[in-house]
Amino acid sequence: MASGKIIKLVVFELLEFAAFSIPTLVIMEQFATAKQRTGSEKTHYWLIVSCSIAYVAVVSLLIWVPVKVVLYKKRHLYKKIIGWRPVLVMCVVLSTLPSFSFSIAVTEVQKNINGSANLLPESLPDLPVSLVLLSLIVVDIIEKLRHYPLRGSQKGYEDSDICITSLQQIKTVTEQVVQNDGNPSTAQASKPPAMSQPRNHVAVLVGPLEPSFESRILRMMSQRDVRAELFLRSFLVWSDTVEMLRVAGHQAVYKSGWVYPVYIFSFISLLRMVFTPKNPLLNSLGILMQDLPFVFLRLSLIIALGTITPVLGLCKNILVTVSYIYFNYVTRLRPFSAFETSPF
Repeated sequence: MASGKIIKLVVFELLEFAAFSIPTLVIMEQFATAKQRTGSEKTHYWLIVSCSIAYVAVVSLLIWVPVKVVLYKKRHLYKKIIGWRPVLVMCVVLSTLPSFSFSIAVTEVQKNINGSANLLPESLPDLPVSLVLLSLIVVDIIEKLRHYPLRGSQKGYEDSDICITSLQQIKTVTEQVVQNDGNPSTAQASKPPAMSQPRNHVAVLVGPLEPSFESRILRMMSQRDVRAELFLRSFLVWSDTVEMLRVAGHQAVYKSGWVYPVYIFSFISLLRMVFTPKNPLLNSLGILMQDLPFVFLRLSLIIALGTITPVLGLCKNILVTVSYIYFNYVTRLRPFSAFETSPF
């Protein structure tokens, strides 16, 4: 009987391959259908469908499968890959990019149906775009979930990091007290760093106390597992890109030239998937690849076409960009460098 690890590997690989191949086939079939509506022969439809199947087959056999085999067999090579994920690179470049390209081609073909743009629907179907993003998110979740067991309880790595960071901060403050007072024994016998008031003290940030429950039902409801949170976080991170691509299906956007910058900047924002979740550059890349470009894109769309994109999304992009710049760079300047603690 196959072991749990083998079953897990097979299921994950089948899901990833389905997420890699299905979006391209669906978008290409949609393009073939739109092309046929313009009066093309039935042969053209089957030619496009055949080309899409051939593309997926060739890419899978020449790139996807060899890379997967190398990553599985040569573990020492896999450990040398630092900061980025090759599986997501293949999905973004070989699946998402062609899908977005043919999605734009579908809109251009539909504009020429019956020679009139007035016959276009009010909005394009959401299924193809949602399928592309869902496939990327599924691959992202699987690549994160590989490092966790699927059975038994598992403490999240994030919780461990928080505990270690807190202990390191307390240790650092204690060492600061020792250096300032010049008497280690006195410092060790003194109150905790958060309560002491040494010269040139460094304040320890203490947040509000979290509740602890005695009730059995509330204890069950308060359970947290990082494996379940992976699904929530993976979808929430890309909600801004999903909303932007939804705007691309609006009639005022896809009938004009605005559809091109919307798809281009949305694809650029998806490039962040290539990097590992804990890459130190990920926050900066999120600002440069998503929030900052979306500020100008959303502002331009609102000025040119009205509020077809939510103002809340624009406010989110502005606040995230400004807060990142302020807390990471402006607070390092002398007028803003004084450390303050909240009175509460």
